[in-house]
Amino acid sequence: MMPSVAEMEAVLAVARHGGFRAAARDLCLSSSALSHAVAVLEERLAVRLFNRTTRSVVLTTAGEQFVAGIAPALQAIAQIVDDLGANASEPSGTLRINTSPGAARMMLQPIILEYGRRYPQVTVEVVTESALVDITGQGFDAGARLADAIPPDMIAVPIFPQLRMIVVGAPAYLSGRRAPIVPADLLDHRCIGMRLSSGRLYRWEFERHGEAMLIDAPGNLILDATDLILDAAVDGAGLAYVEERGALLHITAGRLVPLLDEWTPPFAGLSLYFAGRRHIPRKLQALIDLIREGHRLNYDLTNSILR
Repeated sequence: MMPSVAEMEAVLAVARHGGFRAAARDLCLSSSALSHAVAVLEERLAVRLFNRTTRSVVLTTAGEQFVAGIAPALQAIAQIVDDLGANASEPSGTLRINTSPGAARMMLQPIILEYGRRYPQVTVEVVTESALVDITGQGFDAGARLADAIPPDMIAVPIFPQLRMIVVGAPAYLSGRRAPIVPADLLDHRCIGMRLSSGRLYRWEFERHGEAMLIDAPGNLILDATDLILDAAVDGAGLAYVEERGALLHITAGRLVPLLDEWTPPFAGLSLYFAGRRHIPRKLQALIDLIREGHRLNYDLTNSILR
């Protein structure tokens, strides 16, 4: 029986990555399922395609011949499919994205809702989790996280190339109090703490002219969600340490006042990421194109939050 296209793509992926784990991520399969599929194919062909050890997976001579023969054919098939896809009217299907709650809030208006308006045949499902997950293993098309948290084997597309954390406080809270001038002044204030998904209490980070410091901000309120922290800060519960874009509406409306501005420089921001495939689904490519369009219209990406 002739191998299926899926089976041939599985063999090529294992050969390309030199192992089942990375190839499985590429194909959105589990390592065990991929290994079993290749073993079944080898049994049906009555030939071993890979030599497997605990440390490596290497093509046999027969495997090298097999890969050399099928690779051009699969490339030709992929090109035909791409040509057909280029003629399709619109992307369709379901686009699943995994991200953090704060990132989802930043992406919603300028990216996710705009994508939905442009491509109504695509159902966009955004799942928010604070902890980083295996997006391929859990069936997501893409994820969105801070750049330094993205696994190195993924392809990343910057959404907001730079972000910035800031300290904010409500006018009602600051009334009658001395505003902090340097981070150490926070020790004399009531601050709203942030509990991370790891269980650790977040330490506020500051830097100026190469001088960096961490502050264990004092306070009697600890929350684990940015929207709750912002609500509490607006209500005068204390000073908060939040991402600038998320606080822009409150700052513009005068409900919050930014503090310690020169101590909070920008850092590498939010990126969309996905498995390193040669052929990107049209629904995902449309999202990538929208993000890149936003880079050219960065004013709109930033200020859409204020509208």
